Amino acid sequence: MSLVARHLEAAGIPTVIVGSARDIVEECGVPRFLFVDFPLGNPCGKPWDAKMQYAIVGGALELLARAWQPRTTVQRPETWAEGDADARWRQRFMWVGDDNRAALAAAGAARRQAQAGKHEAGKHEAGKHEAGKAKAS
Repeated sequence: MSLVARHLEAAGIPTVIVGSARDIVEECGVPRFLFVDFPLGNPCGKPWDAKMQYAIVGGALELLARAWQPRTTVQRPETWAEGDADARWRQRFMWVGDDNRAALAAAGAARRQAQAGKHEAGKHEAGKHEAGKAKAS
């Protein structure tokens, strides 16, 4: 996203990046960055929490209008969970340990098998398409 933002900015289109990977985004040097301390993949808040999402998007628009210098970062005050639960998601986010290693390995194997099946089905469909084109010629 940071490369897209720089390209748009060079064309005169102002941008705001909303994200969670503060160290990475700031290193890329985006003009305006709204940091939310949430799990990756959830930059605008919790699913179905329209009030939180509205506040975060509003914060992004405010940053767009009020950024006072290049490479401005603003941190949103929202938290992912209340109290101790907010610290726990960080401890468990992408955690692999003895308690979940087997389940994660099984889920990964199932995902790879499903993807391989889709890949083979796609090759089969492509072959039928090519055969149909050859008959039409």
